[in-house]
Amino acid sequence: MPKSLNHPARLVPIAFLCVIILGTGLLMLPIARAGAGSAPFMIALFTATSAVCVTGLAVQDTATYWSSFGHAVILALFQIGGFGIMSGATLLGLLVTRRLRLSTRLVAQAETRGLALGDVVDVLKMVLAVTLVVQAAIAVILALRLHYTYGEAWADAAWNGVFQSVSAFNNAGLATYSDGMAGFARDPVVLVPIMLGVILGGIGMPVLHDLRQGWRRPSRWSLHTKITLMGTAALLPAGMLATLVYEWGNPATLGALDPAARMLNAAFHSVMARSGGFNAVDVGQMRTETLSVTYGLMLIGGGSAGTAGGIKVGTFVVILLIIWAEIRGEPDSVAFGRRVSSEVQRQAVTIVLLAVAMVGTGTLLLLTVTGLPLQDVLFETISAFATVGLSTGITPQLPPSGQALVALLMFIGRVGTITVATGLALRGRQNAYRYPEERPIVG
Repeated sequence: MPKSLNHPARLVPIAFLCVIILGTGLLMLPIARAGAGSAPFMIALFTATSAVCVTGLAVQDTATYWSSFGHAVILALFQIGGFGIMSGATLLGLLVTRRLRLSTRLVAQAETRGLALGDVVDVLKMVLAVTLVVQAAIAVILALRLHYTYGEAWADAAWNGVFQSVSAFNNAGLATYSDGMAGFARDPVVLVPIMLGVILGGIGMPVLHDLRQGWRRPSRWSLHTKITLMGTAALLPAGMLATLVYEWGNPATLGALDPAARMLNAAFHSVMARSGGFNAVDVGQMRTETLSVTYGLMLIGGGSAGTAGGIKVGTFVVILLIIWAEIRGEPDSVAFGRRVSSEVQRQAVTIVLLAVAMVGTGTLLLLTVTGLPLQDVLFETISAFATVGLSTGITPQLPPSGQALVALLMFIGRVGTITVATGLALRGRQNAYRYPEERPIVG
């Protein structure tokens, strides 16, 4: 491999691009389409990108447009994409730490209690074990429910259970049902396992590693685990409460359900907005206030080194810590008795500003090529960049140029945060000199 390509910040996007190209070719085969002929290039490319980048947006109905072979290809693509994201992000994090000098690395480990620098194979085994166990458990629950309650044949129930389980854990948001999860809006036995799969897949491997090592001893968890869990514990109920407040009386969404089902679906929407992508109610019929809250949840996303997208909840919490420290006039951003390093603070600010710039640019370009309402275009752009997969229903209406733009946003959103974060960390260096300080006026 050329030396210029043998760099983690370049290997990740190249690897994902190769899988997308392969997936596009497979989906263009006549056997992959349920109808006559083969899928057009743009539809195959969009679907492959959405699957590999575990987003869930679709320009054609996944359930009816693709054949059994096509569904198998799509499942393989988001399984590869999800596993590659988790293992790739985790291993890149280890590589960043490995680049430090021994003394600095020991200090970093003592401060963060992060993942050990052990054998790379052991790390991959842990990722693989978590993936298979969680997916298998959810698939069994769903298959039994689909067979005994909904009367699906064992073969159909097993396949649908596996597909939805793998899609949930990988935060892919693609389903084998034309209405998504709307047919199960009143069934907690179906929706709750899917929610748990999305949360476990999106929380991040470093967090699961910490919990496995010492779930009874929170004091030994790393700062990353603590702020990720704290952020998740705050955002999920907040999203649920906002959905309940704004949608309780909306007859097109929660208003048509009984109170228990409204609670269930408000929680489901809050979880899915964090990158899951499934929908049990019509997102396009939600009120503007709910969509505005969803904008924020989608952009924040889930945990680092997991299958979720967005800027990541850890990045969001670091930004809040920076703001809180500045408001109080304190020199350091502190959480749980630990000081957040200045390098991490700069990286968080950079990631957030780049994400805002990408969403703003993508929204403007998509408005230009589609002429659709700003509310819907902004939702679509954030959903694509944060690899969420929720939509107000405009995805099939996009022209080819709009589809290409959304596909690009999905790709950048999926590999961009990993690439930027790793690139910034690997490029970090100490200069032998510092310029004189001066204070420009801000605000």
